[in-house]
Amino acid sequence: MTYDYDVLIVGGGLVGGSLALALGNTALRIGIIESIAEEKRITSSAGERALALAWGSAQILEQIGVWQGAGTKAAPIRHIHVSDRGHFGKLRMSAEREGVPALGYVATARALEEEVAARLKQSPVSLICPASVAGLKAGGEAVHVCLRMGTASTNLTAKLLVAADGGNSTVRKLLEIGQTVRDYGQTAIVTEVATGKSSDYTAYERFTPVGPLAFLPVAKKRYSVVWTQKADDAADLLASSELAFAEKLQSAFGYWLGKIALASRRQAFPLKLIRAERMTDERVVLIGNAMHQLHPVAGQGLNLGLRDVAMLAEMLSARLEFGEDIGGRDFLERYALARQADLDRVIRFTDSTVRLFSTDFAPLAVARNAGLLALDRFLPGKRLLSQYAMGLGDRIPRFG
Repeated sequence: MTYDYDVLIVGGGLVGGSLALALGNTALRIGIIESIAEEKRITSSAGERALALAWGSAQILEQIGVWQGAGTKAAPIRHIHVSDRGHFGKLRMSAEREGVPALGYVATARALEEEVAARLKQSPVSLICPASVAGLKAGGEAVHVCLRMGTASTNLTAKLLVAADGGNSTVRKLLEIGQTVRDYGQTAIVTEVATGKSSDYTAYERFTPVGPLAFLPVAKKRYSVVWTQKADDAADLLASSELAFAEKLQSAFGYWLGKIALASRRQAFPLKLIRAERMTDERVVLIGNAMHQLHPVAGQGLNLGLRDVAMLAEMLSARLEFGEDIGGRDFLERYALARQADLDRVIRFTDSTVRLFSTDFAPLAVARNAGLLALDRFLPGKRLLSQYAMGLGDRIPRFG
């Protein structure tokens, strides 16, 4: 039969756009369906959020030509300092010890999105925007997609549909793929602060009885903050004055960076662990937040999505080379199996970390601090943890 596209990607954000670029050197005809017009995306406050990128994620972005520009606007993470408020345990990691220029990087979503968008404009990828998926049906040879474009509608066919349309994925809902949800009863307050001391580009993860507090370097004297709170306490903090908020944040974090002052508006996000009950359907695969949403502890969300991209791109390139069906059930099952271990490990790590450190129960506090102290001194264990923090727990796929 005749197809409009080989691969249709629903969602042109960081994950969907990166996949399109990763497949750019193949013979595949690729289309991106995006519901948000570019001018609206550019002015969205979502672009202000700081994203933690593992070293391995930067390598993936470099392969698709995005990091060359975005990397110049990113701050390196040269050290990671993990501590438990009110206790003795500490864990320290450094890029120098690992023999790399940085353990990771901090970049704004807008800086990355702009580079992805610029690269897409230079590629043969078709951007169908603004458009939203109104219906879909997979047959034996193709997936049929009904699009709504303003008051008009159109139908497209493809060999494979990739859902990269975020946590509220329309594709996932249309396919009636259920989700496993764990509500942590926590809210993340996100903001930026100016610091009294110059940064040596250390990222701080400080655990408190109500949840983790992360400081991510964005400049010499500026940090992005992700402060986890119980939902009711978060509402009170958001309603407080800037001075009162800064004082409470200072008390929770300490004076590692000297005096801190609020430098941007505060935003809040409820925290849940959400995982789709399956990764694939007939001629459809879910990646990124359409498949998994994590607690922000350790900043693994986007990194996991980029590893979805890299693995799928590598496997699709190999499938194409052998002239096999890129949307076949056997192929999608192999992809899901290939991603399973990484997904399980990261979810297990983030979930157990949140539950272990979001309590001040004395026996647990003693045990976890003894563990931090032992791990800091046990170099093989610290090196293994550093490798995972850098996104190197698995081989970085090569594609294109």
